[in-house]
Amino acid sequence: MSSVRGKVVLITGGARGIGCETARALVGKGAKVVITDLDEGPLGLIGDELGSSAVTVVADVTDLAAMERAVATGIEAFGGIDMVLANAGIASYGSVLNTDPIAFRRVVDINITGVFHTVRAALPSVIDRKGYILVVSSLAAFTPAPGLAAYNASKAGAENFASALRLEVKHLGVDVGSAHMSWIDTPLVQDAKKDLSAFAEMLDALPGPLSKTTTVDKCVDAFVAGLEKRKRRVFVPGWVGAIGWLRNVITSPIGEKSSLAQAPTVIPKMDAEVAALGRSTSARNIDSGAVVESDH
Repeated sequence: MSSVRGKVVLITGGARGIGCETARALVGKGAKVVITDLDEGPLGLIGDELGSSAVTVVADVTDLAAMERAVATGIEAFGGIDMVLANAGIASYGSVLNTDPIAFRRVVDINITGVFHTVRAALPSVIDRKGYILVVSSLAAFTPAPGLAAYNASKAGAENFASALRLEVKHLGVDVGSAHMSWIDTPLVQDAKKDLSAFAEMLDALPGPLSKTTTVDKCVDAFVAGLEKRKRRVFVPGWVGAIGWLRNVITSPIGEKSSLAQAPTVIPKMDAEVAALGRSTSARNIDSGAVVESDH
């Protein structure tokens, strides 16, 4: 029997992509899900599809009161929260010198403060049920990329938040993990490739598997397994774990050599393309106010 059967899982950023597909997979294994997002249209669609196994709540992870209301709604519907998938996240484009400061702050607010709000709101129920929390970080926590400083910093912060939380709640019967993914074929990566040829060029120039994109399905399988086994680390694909062990090498002068060689060409081009776009983030984050799923 699946260890998520009968469990209630809170999922942020669940209207589309990884969050949405993970919700489907969990319900298929007998779980109940409480799904939050800002993108009301697709959030309502997944809620209708999953029926009585799901509760959907339009909520901004940067608003603690909103997340507390979402958790309360889930507890009222299903009796409590057993597990949390802190998945909501966005990215911004451009160099530190030229990126929009508002966009930079929004990335940090969603990707770090949003994780804190999600965990803070759900933690009393998770402690009561001796549950599990999976914080979505990224390969970017190990391997910073030029032009993505806000994303890199926020995902490193999310990893360290999870590690500190683990130390605080392990003795209470709560397990905490962090998920680290390479490039996943989600709207976040698709939008970046569409918006910026410099981004696509940067990916293509990365060595070995670092340039490859993984399917959403494989990421979902890893997330579900992580929730079932209450894993300390979830790596997608599996080789990301080796990169984590080598992080000190990656950020050494030798490890930075490839990125340093790319930067003089890629960064001016990216900044020019961002200026032409008139925005430092995906259009969907501006047009809908949506909190999209984290995928890298």
